[in-house]
Amino acid sequence: MKKLIALALAGASGALCAQTPTANPMPDGSRDMYLGLGALSEPVYEGSRDRRAASLPVLQFAWSNGVFVSGTSAGIHVSSDPTIEYGPLVAFARGRTDKGLTGTAGGVGPSAGLVKPGDFELANTQRMPMKGETRLTGMDELESRLQAGFFLNYYLGQRLRLTSSFLGGAGAKRNGAQLDLGIQHIATEIAPHHSLSLSAGLTLANRQYNAAYFGVTEHEAERSFNRVYLPQGGLKDVYLGARWNWTFNAEWLLTSGFKLTRLQGDARNSPLVERPNNATVSTALAYRF
Repeated sequence: MKKLIALALAGASGALCAQTPTANPMPDGSRDMYLGLGALSEPVYEGSRDRRAASLPVLQFAWSNGVFVSGTSAGIHVSSDPTIEYGPLVAFARGRTDKGLTGTAGGVGPSAGLVKPGDFELANTQRMPMKGETRLTGMDELESRLQAGFFLNYYLGQRLRLTSSFLGGAGAKRNGAQLDLGIQHIATEIAPHHSLSLSAGLTLANRQYNAAYFGVTEHEAERSFNRVYLPQGGLKDVYLGARWNWTFNAEWLLTSGFKLTRLQGDARNSPLVERPNNATVSTALAYRF
């Protein structure tokens, strides 16, 4: 099975982290579609020490004209050159409330993010934190945003490709942007009916993106327990990922993924960040039709 399965992580850790499906030759008028359901475990937000479990839909559609939908992103393969893939890309950036990132398919575990008074380095002494308050308490909410940009992938070999994608439009003022650069080894068969994909890369973010997701304004500092923090742009994170697909037959497969992200630079130094290492684990059953 050459086509990658992309899990609909609802933009978890940003839609840039999702790989675009490979552009396999398809007969005119044909399509290739996957639907399924599973579960994932992820940090409550980037940099949180608390985790939560959520249900996870699998969604990937591809048409012979190059159009694809993969999770919460969609685009068009424009190139006719088999060694290069490029085209326009749109994706949702997840919102954030005082409970964490929004956009998951639905929580299935207890409320996350509860801490004890005294866990915070207070930015002021007007009041002490109460039970259930987190680093996000008093922070402005961020709405989900539709981002737009492009992707560009180059094949170094049959199964090895350099990947890149750019998306802008995130944050409260829709001016946050990220650039993802990576390398991916595609779907190596490690045993009959079992394939493994590996990836590694880094994410660059502009100042507006880091300010929206990792910054603390004066008003937010007055309402929360965080000091004022005005981050700059630059390297946001580095990551490693793996995906294992177990194909039962021509229609059904089990797809499981693991991604480890480590925040860098001004994002890592944010007072909102409790833990720079973030791991996301997922598994889902998918049907091909």
